Amino acid sequence: MVSLYKIRKYGDPILRKKCNIVKNIGIEEEKILKRMSETMYASQAIGLAAPQVGIDKQLIVVDVDEGLLKLINPLILLKEGEGVLEEGCLSVPGITVKVKRAKNIVVEGWNEEGKRVKVEAKGLFARAIQHEIDHLQGILIIDYANS
Repeated sequence: MVSLYKIRKYGDPILRKKCNIVKNIGIEEEKILKRMSETMYASQAIGLAAPQVGIDKQLIVVDVDEGLLKLINPLILLKEGEGVLEEGCLSVPGITVKVKRAKNIVVEGWNEEGKRVKVEAKGLFARAIQHEIDHLQGILIIDYANS
């Protein structure tokens, strides 16, 4: 069993940082993604971004019952439609915020083997990916509270 990461909470400066792009994908990133996945599942969450566990790298994991997605340096190429839903966040416990996001997205990044991947996501899957990519830019759900 992999040891779990400690989830960083609102107020921790890393949550407001724009994360560094991963230049070389290797065993370290593979280990981090595995540990992030274990931490996400143990927290009963559907997504987790590296800054939420204190790591300044563009890494996310998402699983909304469509299988585990691990992405390095994710970039949204296309957004379609709009919808508003209540979102919660492990780093901002006890708070939910209505957030407007694209209903459908196409996202590109790299997998842990260093291969470029393109993913089409809809509904909750698309929402979760967008939420985690926000974390990589230092954006939290509370930033949507007044929009």
